[in-house]
Amino acid sequence: MTLTPLQIGPHTVQPPVVLAPMAGITNAPFRTLCREFSGGKGLFVSEMITTRALVERDAKTMRLIHFDGSEKPRSIQLYGVDPGTVGKAVRMIVDEDLADHIDLNFGCPVPKVTRKGGGSALPYKRNLLRAILREAVAGAGELPVTMKMRKGIDDDHLTYLDAGRIAVEEGVTAIALHGRTAAQHYGGTADWEAIARLKEAVPEIPVLGNGDIWSADDAVRMMRETGCDGAVVGRGCLGRPWLFGDLVAVFEGTGRAAAPTLREVTAVMRRHAELLAEWLEDEERGVIDFRKHVAWYTKGFSIGSEMRKRLAIASSLDELDALMSELELDQKWPVGADGPRGRTSGRNRVVLPDGWLADPYDRAVVGADAELDTSGG
Repeated sequence: MTLTPLQIGPHTVQPPVVLAPMAGITNAPFRTLCREFSGGKGLFVSEMITTRALVERDAKTMRLIHFDGSEKPRSIQLYGVDPGTVGKAVRMIVDEDLADHIDLNFGCPVPKVTRKGGGSALPYKRNLLRAILREAVAGAGELPVTMKMRKGIDDDHLTYLDAGRIAVEEGVTAIALHGRTAAQHYGGTADWEAIARLKEAVPEIPVLGNGDIWSADDAVRMMRETGCDGAVVGRGCLGRPWLFGDLVAVFEGTGRAAAPTLREVTAVMRRHAELLAEWLEDEERGVIDFRKHVAWYTKGFSIGSEMRKRLAIASSLDELDALMSELELDQKWPVGADGPRGRTSGRNRVVLPDGWLADPYDRAVVGADAELDTSGG
């Protein structure tokens, strides 16, 4: 398809594909893998950083904002609920040259966040959203500020069109929309028509679509059907960092690589675990952190539940090597393994603070306990 290059401030993203921030997943090692498969093309965003933890220089947070020297541009996602703290965090990033692009998260549907007024509940309070965006853009100076959000709280309380207009008015550079409400969580089907409606509503800036992109063809189809300017890939790349190579090939019209065999998959698994060990400066911690990826990498392959369990409790690279050497490594990529992965459950009710829905223009105050270190949306 003919593409207009995606511009995020001064940064040209071509092809227009973005790795969605996912807590505990899109750390420096995983971003490295995705970039290697893409040939360095695309935009790869850090896992979510809470603004309060950044301002307080929490040790774990300072590790998470580390970027490899080859990462250009350096994209960091922030999550905050207090305009003043968000502004401080953004100015810290600018003053200390910690990133080249800032993305703001308003999409988290986790109950322990929404019950405090954070995450995907926050855009319902239009004036609070505006205040946060205004502080972020003012503090960012020349750095582009983007935002990621959901359609709204539920089908009766949609916020994405109002939020889109507020974002344009406050100088946000681009918007990514996950085509689900908070009530849907990760269940059901993403509403791509909402992405199209947002694109029509805010023609001034790029709109990126997110939700149910399980293959490179899905990304192309989303852009064709919605007219959006780029695709944000989240759960579709879990256990499949090579998806970014497929995305580049499809958008550039070059031949795609054959689907990997189990031998090739285990080689990526080994490299992923090794990168984590190097990043954490501790082999055991790195391999333990890798455990959550095992089921995603091995989905559909005939390796048996007992072997999956053994792989998922490995504690060293040598142990991983020994276990993977026992597998039938010449297995071809399983039919159907490109489909949905990660969290798929939905829920019907969003937990909110008392009286949250009474006045969408009330300048709410959200407490620090809404800034939990959790994921994305």
